[in-house]
Amino acid sequence: MTAALDLAGLTKVFGTNTAVDHLDLTIPQGSFYGLVGQNGAGKTTTLSMAVGLLRPDSGTARIFGTDVWGDPRQRAKELVGVLPDGLAMPERLTGREVLTYLGLLRGLPERVVAERAGELLEVLELAEADRTLVIEYSTGMRKKIGLATALLHAPRLLVLDEPFEAVDPVSAATIKEILRGFVAGGGSVVLSSHVMALVEQLCDHVAVIDKGKVVAAGTLVDVKGDESLEDRFVELVATGDGGAMKGLTWLSS
Repeated sequence: MTAALDLAGLTKVFGTNTAVDHLDLTIPQGSFYGLVGQNGAGKTTTLSMAVGLLRPDSGTARIFGTDVWGDPRQRAKELVGVLPDGLAMPERLTGREVLTYLGLLRGLPERVVAERAGELLEVLELAEADRTLVIEYSTGMRKKIGLATALLHAPRLLVLDEPFEAVDPVSAATIKEILRGFVAGGGSVVLSSHVMALVEQLCDHVAVIDKGKVVAAGTLVDVKGDESLEDRFVELVATGDGGAMKGLTWLSS
């Protein structure tokens, strides 16, 4: 079966810093795949190259077998919905106007765009903000409208960078239900998060990225073994001696 996302030798260098170092990763179809790593590990850079937002220095990214960077028709982008970290939005439009604009830009019929936008705004509890400009949205509301834009064209793959950041618990429960339903219906999800408990709760596969490389990948059970994902993650990437309080004796009574 063709992988939902196949990354081979992805590399990106910024000046003297190698952000992603010949990274290989395969995301099976139908999987809920978690991507975890420390700040600066290369997660966001990897995902940006994987979906066509940042050109790699070398390597390939394929979505359902279609080369993201080599296909002139950009068919891969029709198959993927993306929620990048720090997503920029047309801030002088309302949430409905953003969805309408992006839906029409993708070539969806006007009637379909209107129906889907209404459903997404309702389910994500943004209906009351229908007349509110995006510039007035809270951080959590921006995450939700960003997820709505990723879902609007009914993609086969969702790539989400920190989708639950600043989202309240009730909205988070709704988003979890949507994502689980998406996977149950045959979709594939790649989710980047710093919250290990969230990844452990949602994902059936996980990859740990450190210093621009994959240091562990596979099913959740294979990667974490009998430990919690957080404990296993610390074992894989921690470089200190665990003595965080050694130089802070003045904090002790």
